[in-house]
Amino acid sequence: MFAVFTDTSANIDTPMAHQRAITVIPFSYYIDGVEQTCTETEGFDGKAFYSAMRAGVKVTTSQVTPQRYVDYMTATLEAGQDILFVGLSSGVSGSFQSANLAAAELLEKFPERKIELIDTLGAGLGEGLIALRAAELRDEGVELGEAAAELRRMVPKMCQLFTVDDLKYLRATGRLSAVKAAVGAVLHIKPLLKGNERGQIVSFENVRGRKNAIRAMAERYEQYVVDADKQIIGISQADCEADLAMLIELINKNKPPKGIISVAHEPGTGAHVGPGMLAVFFLGSEDFRGA
Repeated sequence: MFAVFTDTSANIDTPMAHQRAITVIPFSYYIDGVEQTCTETEGFDGKAFYSAMRAGVKVTTSQVTPQRYVDYMTATLEAGQDILFVGLSSGVSGSFQSANLAAAELLEKFPERKIELIDTLGAGLGEGLIALRAAELRDEGVELGEAAAELRRMVPKMCQLFTVDDLKYLRATGRLSAVKAAVGAVLHIKPLLKGNERGQIVSFENVRGRKNAIRAMAERYEQYVVDADKQIIGISQADCEADLAMLIELINKNKPPKGIISVAHEPGTGAHVGPGMLAVFFLGSEDFRGA
């Protein structure tokens, strides 16, 4: 049996991570220069965090070092267990490269062990749903290599669709040009964004008005989801619970999923998309990433 690791970007609630025996490696974020980590989701006040961002509090992030992965994984390898690590997209962060460097160092120290690294090309519950599947495969007794192969086949099918309320956070992190951000602010244009085939965040459609953007999200879900009734999907929100309720209602109308995991969006990647972000994650057509 192998151990499953992921990082806080996966947005898995702490009780669920404990229940599923998933070790979560924390990423750091900084509020006015002071380092923070979100290791207990029950203690994360999403409303206060995103309200502070709206009020102008500056939140930044930094790339996790290889040493943090080494520190978290060493005891598991010493105990004679192999590791399956499910990580944040290499298309938006250098953290996956840090994990690769850590794995190389650890395998030199523990040559009899195995470490499989899964680049989810995703973030949030797009990463988290894959980590949860990794735990299922482990519990079913699937061998490490076979489990890693199934997860890699799952990656291009994981659709990640979201919108934001304010374009300035995307502009600040280089996701949209300053011109597009300014136009969007004046015309109340809301972008629909997704993770593409390289795991990068791209804007693929513009919609006038927030409610229309949420309706468009539900329409794209209906268009691309595969076997909705057989899967659990994920939805995250950054202090916009009324919009969350609207999206859930629309999704359940025509192609309801087997279940929905709904979470407050964690602060590390939340710092990049800002308050008002609303996202849905589901398994669907591979065409979605490249469409």
